[in-house]
Amino acid sequence: MRAPSLYWHFDSKMALYDAMFGQAWGGYLDVQEDLDARLPASPRAALRMAGRSFFDFCVQDPVRHQLMNVRSIPGFTPSPQAYAPAVEVLERLHSRLARLGISDAAGTDLYTAVLAGLVDQQLANDPGGDRWSRLLDRAIDMYATEMNLPEDH
Repeated sequence: MRAPSLYWHFDSKMALYDAMFGQAWGGYLDVQEDLDARLPASPRAALRMAGRSFFDFCVQDPVRHQLMNVRSIPGFTPSPQAYAPAVEVLERLHSRLARLGISDAAGTDLYTAVLAGLVDQQLANDPGGDRWSRLLDRAIDMYATEMNLPEDH
């Protein structure tokens, strides 16, 4: 599609980014809806499955990940409408973690930081590989231990 055709549908480049941002987080929200129905009973296994879901979604499309999570476009701030799916994803994460026994905001922040760090390392240092993907379960288990979650049985 050529730029003039895009501007028939969008008022500006920022409006296009806004639509893409909302679509990206809406897509991950759809993944979350499916995930919530399949989470295992074990807290650690549930964290690993949820973490894998986010990790895979991010590394599947690095440009989408940058738009969603890195703030790589100078001057771009998503509109409240485009930002709403991201807020919903975070609210679901808070609820999921609370059900697993992690109710403090710092616990949520630590979980997201562990995942974001692994995603960024994978994309920067082994794109298309699995170097950091292989560390995901181990990192989440370290997090679960820090949060005093019981071991898997």
